[in-house]
Amino acid sequence: MKPDPGRALLILSLLSLPLAAQPPSVKTEVIPITEAIPEDADIQKVIAPLAAEIKASFGLPLVEAPQGLFRGRRGEENLLGYWVSDVMRRAAQPLVGAPVPFAITNAGGLRANLRPGQLKVGDIFELMPFENEMVVIELTGAEVIQVVKEGLLRRGGEPCSGVKAKVEGPPEQAVLTVTWEDGRPIDPEATVKVATTDYLYGGGDSIPTLKKGRKPFTTGVTLRQMLLDECTALGKAKKELVSPAPGRYGIPVPIQEAIRDKKLKL
Repeated sequence: MKPDPGRALLILSLLSLPLAAQPPSVKTEVIPITEAIPEDADIQKVIAPLAAEIKASFGLPLVEAPQGLFRGRRGEENLLGYWVSDVMRRAAQPLVGAPVPFAITNAGGLRANLRPGQLKVGDIFELMPFENEMVVIELTGAEVIQVVKEGLLRRGGEPCSGVKAKVEGPPEQAVLTVTWEDGRPIDPEATVKVATTDYLYGGGDSIPTLKKGRKPFTTGVTLRQMLLDECTALGKAKKELVSPAPGRYGIPVPIQEAIRDKKLKL
């Protein structure tokens, strides 16, 4: 049989395909970023005006905070976190058109204290550098209590708004009591709206009950923008930013120590 030149060419092409399909060899090199690398003039032309604009906006004054707001040191209450969660709760209610009796954020998300004096835009960016967005979910009263409990075991009480919690008894047989902020008992069967962050709702920072939240409402507003709006409103009204009252968590020293040592039983 006479050989078919076209068939032979096809076979040769198929045989050579694996070699032709191999990627070209790539050589990698680590280049340390140091001051020895000269600046690129073209990139600087683009960045410089943007950097100047950002720097100017960060220096804009917002509101006076005579006493400042602080996260609290070991054993102290997180007044800065209380303020943030209060702002969340107030901001959430008009967005969902219903009462929002409980709000919670995480202490780890607050990256800077607000020092006494004139607060500027840059201060709020230092406090809240993340793009965390507020989410409103529905939980039962029993789940709200469980959220408080998980935050307490995790970090001695995550910043929250709307409730009061106290722990009594020895660490081995401690009893947690959580009520609404006015002292009313929480109905474990009732469904309530809860403001939190997309980070916590997604399972961050070990508060797993928040993931059970139902009917999530994504607000589209970051916590940072809420804080900026709150400070701007206070400044325009010629008011000062003051700390919320302490007393949301009542945790005796032995209980605090048991929490730090991971020995508290609830």
